[in-house]
Amino acid sequence: MKLAGVVVLFVLLTGCATTQGTGGSGPSRPPPGAQPATKKELPWVDVPGGRMKTTLYYGPWQCRREFMNDCQKQCAAEGYPLKGCMWLADFKFDWEGSLVLLPVPVRAGSRFGLFHCCCNYPELSPVENAARRKEWEKFRESYREGWSEKFGKWPEEGEVSWPGHHIRDLKHGGNPSDPSNIFPAKPSVHDIYNRAYPACYGGQPPWNTVGPHLPYTD
Repeated sequence: MKLAGVVVLFVLLTGCATTQGTGGSGPSRPPPGAQPATKKELPWVDVPGGRMKTTLYYGPWQCRREFMNDCQKQCAAEGYPLKGCMWLADFKFDWEGSLVLLPVPVRAGSRFGLFHCCCNYPELSPVENAARRKEWEKFRESYREGWSEKFGKWPEEGEVSWPGHHIRDLKHGGNPSDPSNIFPAKPSVHDIYNRAYPACYGGQPPWNTVGPHLPYTD
């Protein structure tokens, strides 16, 4: 299990991880009243020693305590007050294959939470923001291709590619071409993110308070 699950999955996750916006979100019982998440299953892809399937679960949700604590530390280290925290999505990875030393079938899995720390970052000027957006537009196609090779075909809706969501948004200094700052978001969910970010940066509820450990059901 260690060789097949931990090594393979963590090597694959390296390109998606970010110290700001990820954290383990392992199995837990959702609280009463939790609603099903918006879900997207991607096709199986071949990986070293087997194959892997990625399933995306979309919020946004209030951050659990450990995510909020991480954001408090991050914002303090950068010299900005924390205004809020938004749990954006969960990535679930299923792996199946065989061990190198023992030719027996093995299954493993992992869950990875993506969250955004709404530190009180200054906003960029319109000119600076436009320049970053142009940089993202130049990078977008190559990023989608690289992402698809690792996790499965980049999702589409009506043959139109889903937008890439920047965890730390461009307006507040997010890197437009850092793979660890971008993930595919369903268009309707992406709109929700964009409407919710100002409230998070404004220190408004519910983003300024801690939520349940697992707010949704699979």
